[in-house]
Order: sequence, then structure tokens, then C-alpha cells
Amino acid sequence: MLHNHVLSVAIWLPILAGIIVLLLGSDKKADFTRWLALAGSLAAFFATLPLYTKYNFSQGAFQFQEIAQWIPAFNVNYHLGVDGIAVPLILLTSFTTVIVVIAAWEVITKNIAQYMAAFLIMSGLMIGVFSALDALLYYVFWEAMLIPMFLVIGIWGGENRVYATVKFFLYTLLGSLLMLVAFIYLYHQTGSFAILDYYKLPLPLNAQVLIFLAFFMAFAVKIPMWPVHTWLPDAHVEAPTGGSVVLAAIMLKLGGYSFLRFAMPIAPDAAHYLSGFMISLSLIAIVYIALVALVQKDMKKLIAYSSISHMGFVTLGFFIFSQLGLEGAIVQMISHGFISAAMFLCVGVLYDRMHSRQIADYGGVVNTMPMFAAFAVLFAMANSGLPGTSGFVGEFMVILAAVKFNFWVAFLAATTLIFGAAYTLWMVKRVFYGEVANKHVAELKDLNRREFLILAILAVMVIGLGVYPKLITDFTHVSAAQWLSHMAVSKLPIAGL
Repeated sequence: MLHNHVLSVAIWLPILAGIIVLLLGSDKKADFTRWLALAGSLAAFFATLPLYTKYNFSQGAFQFQEIAQWIPAFNVNYHLGVDGIAVPLILLTSFTTVIVVIAAWEVITKNIAQYMAAFLIMSGLMIGVFSALDALLYYVFWEAMLIPMFLVIGIWGGENRVYATVKFFLYTLLGSLLMLVAFIYLYHQTGSFAILDYYKLPLPLNAQVLIFLAFFMAFAVKIPMWPVHTWLPDAHVEAPTGGSVVLAAIMLKLGGYSFLRFAMPIAPDAAHYLSGFMISLSLIAIVYIALVALVQKDMKKLIAYSSISHMGFVTLGFFIFSQLGLEGAIVQMISHGFISAAMFLCVGVLYDRMHSRQIADYGGVVNTMPMFAAFAVLFAMANSGLPGTSGFVGEFMVILAAVKFNFWVAFLAATTLIFGAAYTLWMVKRVFYGEVANKHVAELKDLNRREFLILAILAVMVIGLGVYPKLITDFTHVSAAQWLSHMAVSKLPIAGL
């Protein structure tokens, strides 16, 4: 019976676990609260594994579908389903939640139950976004997941947390309102909120362009694309480590996924028409934001800007409209999830010990924390796109697709291999190498067992995906081919009809 409701279990189990942690947990029962949260996150992770084991790789259609009436008066249904693009992102979400719970173990000492519950509930809501095949259901999940993240940054964040949360909330909310307008227009055209009905709707080009731009505002903020990216560095700097991990590893991917699920297949002619504009914005993100990362003094800000630059590859891969580019973009999303999570956790390890994220406060860390330095340098190399790590695979596939599309687009995209190496290795050199900078660095203790476990798991994922990317491309291949064939067929209304 549960096999028929895999997606519902994947969504509601972590939300239920979060509510139980809220009700039963407290700071007085700190250990019990942490173990309860860990049990909930592990149960939620195992609940998503059937999506991997029972997935039919030869089929591109939506699988594990569930449908039930929700608001019959407006033809709104509780409709779930996933394809090969959504499944890896759902697995990444449930996996990351386990990592975040373990990462907060000894670090969060106040309002532990609320902190753990926020991440569990957020995990369920984000899986809801990846699974929803009804526009209104999707919109409810999309807006609801902002609330736990808003609380995480606002309560456990840094000194400027109020400014960062308000900026984060306003940017994402304003973009989402335009998306709601697009959904209402599509509902009036079809009498339905079913996404699959929207795919069949022939619309004139001017209507498609307006719909695409409405979706673009919502999703570009979330990715975030230049020039609506400025909320992200502030949110990252103020967020606690767990908040930064989820923000970088999963929340940014919601924007990329939504382009593939909504903006592009609903308005395919507009997507082709505006592809030059989207490619230009992607290249600005890749090149300009990489240069901005070069001058950062705060490690978290540097990694935040590097995230924006790397997500530029995702949108570039989408708008080249090739199988290689699309699959490369999806691999890049998953890879970036692991690498950015690992890098923010590394900064968290240092911050927990020295309460500083400034590059200038460090130097010679390898002398006092050799084990930690080994992991940190591995993740930094992966961030630069070192062959053999997951960071190389997605970027290389997108650059290869870009070469076939246009040499100069590929040339500009490939500069990230230089700039990415520059800002990442520059940070590594100043933080880890050289003489021990000061007495604070001299007193640093190497990784404890909990920290070692987290970083070792992520290192295995980064190298595993780098050596064997078929783990992702097996999922995406048929779905990507089907998506591209849909995008190739014009949805303009036929004259005379």
C-alpha cells in the first residue's frame, strides 16, 4: 500500500517528524531531542529510497503518480508525480536534511527542538515542490517552505539577521506573486490547475513571453540569477551553518528545477525566443560573479558568490536546448548540492572554533588541523572543477554542449575554470597554508568524530559522482530526451482555429 504513496510519505513523514520534535523536544532534554530529530530525518531519507529502487529508467513519463480531489470547485487536485529530473533532487533533499541534523549536534544549544523541526518541516515542503503536478499545490509548497528558512536565519542567524531575512523574504515573495498571476491566467485558459494540461495549451507568442517573464521573476530570484542575486550573500553570511547548507544545496535548485517544469515547457516558443537573453544573463553570472568572488574577505561570502557563478552553468545548459547541455546542467545541480554543502560545513567547523569567517584571521591551519585541511582542500578542488570530482562533470558537459552551440559562449563559460580556481585556491592558500598565523590558530583542535563522519560522507559523494556520473544520468537521460522533444514542438495556435 505504501508503495502507491511513496511521494506522500516522502513529503509528510519529515513534516510529521518535525511536529513531533516540536511537541516532545526541549532544551532540558537536549540529547533526546537531537536523537529524535536524527531518527526522523533518517526515516524520511529511507522513505525516499524506493524512488531510486523502483524507478523505471526506460520511461520518461511521470511515475509514482498520486491524485485526489482537493478543492473540487476550482478543479484543484492533490496531484503528485516525478520524472528522472525530480528524483535525484528529492534524494538530495532528504540526504542533506540528515547531514544538517548531525551538523547541528553540539553546535545548536538553544531552542534545539525548534531548530531541528524547522529543517525537518522544510525538507518535506521542498520535496513537495519537486513532486507537485498541480499548480496551486506547487504554489502552496513553494511559499510555505520560505517560512522555516525565514525563522532559521531570523532566530539562529548572525548580527544582521533581521536585515538578511527581510531582504530574502521580500525578494522571493515579490517574484512568487508574478508566478501566481501566471497560474491564474493559465487557469482561465484551461479551467484547470493541472501542469500537464498547461503543457498542451497553444498560446500566442506575446502571451507566452509574458508568462515566461512572470515565471522568470520567481525562478531567477531563487537560483539566483544576476541581477536579482544580491539577497543570497547576505542570507548566507547571516544564516547558521545548517541554513547555509540547505540554502545552497537545495533551495537554489528549486529555481532551476522550476524552469524545467514550468517556465520552459509551458511557454516553449518564448523560451526559444528569449534564449539569447537567458544565455547572456547566465554568462554574466558565470564571469562577473566569479570576479566578485575574487575580492571577498569573508569565506562564506566567497562561497555564496561562487554558488551564483556555478548556478549560471545550470541556466546556460538549459537554454542551449541540447541533450548534453541539459543533462550536464542537472548533474551540475546535484554536484553543486554536495560541494557547496561541504564547503559551508568546512567554514562552520572553523567558525565553531574561532568565531570568525574572515580569511585574514587564518593562516597555517593545516599545521594544527591536518585531517580537516585534507577534506577542505578536496572540496575546494572540486569547487574549482578538478577532473575526478563531481564539480568537473557537469561543467564539462555544459561547456562541451556550448562548443557545439557557439564557440564564444563556450569560451566565456570556460573562463570559470580559471576564475573558479583563482578565488578558491587563493582562499585555500591564505587559510590553510604557510606559517601558523596567530595563537588562536595554534590552539585549534582537529575534527571530532561527528565532523569527520559528515565530511567523509560528502567526500565519498563528491568523488563517487565525479568518477561515476551514470548515477545521475541514468535517471535523467530518457526524461531529458522527452523534455527536449516537447520543447521542439511549437505551441503557437494554428491559424484559423
